[in-house]
Amino acid sequence: MTDTNCSVGIVAAQDAVFDTPLPLASGAVLPGYQLRFETYGRLNRDASNAILICHALSGHHHVAGRYHADDKAAGWWDTMIGPGKPIDTDRFFVVGVNNLGGCHGSSGPSSLNPASGQPWGSAFPVVTVPDWVTAQARLADRLGIARWAAVIGGSLGGMQALHWSIAYPQRIAHALVIASAPKLSAQNIAFNDVARQAILTDPEFHGGDFYAHGVVPRRGLRLARMLGHITYLSDDGMGEKFGRMLRSGEYRFGYDVEFEIESYLRYQGDKFSDYFDANTYLLMTKALDYFDPAKDHGGDLAAALKQATASFLVASFTSDWRFAPERSRETVKALIAAGKRVSYAEIESAHGHDAFLMTDPPYVDLMRAYLDRVAKEVNA
Repeated sequence: MTDTNCSVGIVAAQDAVFDTPLPLASGAVLPGYQLRFETYGRLNRDASNAILICHALSGHHHVAGRYHADDKAAGWWDTMIGPGKPIDTDRFFVVGVNNLGGCHGSSGPSSLNPASGQPWGSAFPVVTVPDWVTAQARLADRLGIARWAAVIGGSLGGMQALHWSIAYPQRIAHALVIASAPKLSAQNIAFNDVARQAILTDPEFHGGDFYAHGVVPRRGLRLARMLGHITYLSDDGMGEKFGRMLRSGEYRFGYDVEFEIESYLRYQGDKFSDYFDANTYLLMTKALDYFDPAKDHGGDLAAALKQATASFLVASFTSDWRFAPERSRETVKALIAAGKRVSYAEIESAHGHDAFLMTDPPYVDLMRAYLDRVAKEVNA
């Protein structure tokens, strides 16, 4: 079991500013940009113990630790990262980065466009998983890291780990692809579009330039998050936690909150709309939609993975219907066909897609065992 009390302690974010233009997959060019990141642990003498953590749709660079002694919110993967935890900061130098287009310190729609001095808004270009990986590689160069001991990510983060193995095969020793997929299904693209439509049709969106109007498309963002959150949970998990519980114990025959699950979803939507940027939500869901490494290889994922040299851990969760185990098995099948070294685990969990953020003992044990192997290679 993980000792959740064993923390990396007080941490601070850092900013890396890049003046070199970044050509994007869309054909646009970002003239310069900033990446916000955090590091935990120490880089060893030959810089061979570095691990990159790639975040999912609503994630960011704050992966572990706290910003001050009274900080109630630890980093989003604090249960997994720290001294003695599976991603052991006594052995690894861990890097978390907020991707381009984010709203937590890296250049994105809510940051200032140097050409205008105003928020980028709708002018910020669409970014993709390959664009993120290119930017992450530049950050690795800045940090003196020629090769990652591992790149790890869940969901959209897993897509980044997979792309690292394809785009920079000599710069990654291990790719841990958790609760992810080699491309989105039509159903997933549909969920993303409904969420985007909720934002795009909010009267306060103003075509993405709502900053200039001093408003936030809160209703649209709230609905998008509520929809997304439903897909992150499992039916059994929701039933066990909420069932058909009524807040007042009886039907009120109206349209206000009656069921506990309604209250929970509205709370999640309200909280999310207070801190997340609507344009960033659009960008992140589009990056999910566009990811398809097999596209340039005639739909052959094995061919796309042929150049990878990393070893792989692919993990899925039985109750995850947003990124179902079948999708992970597609990746495993392609890796085997490409002749790659791959371990696969399908983990029993009632947490749905969110299981990759949880501490189910089999999952924690799997991560610990695999990363012990990575640490032994580093110290060999």
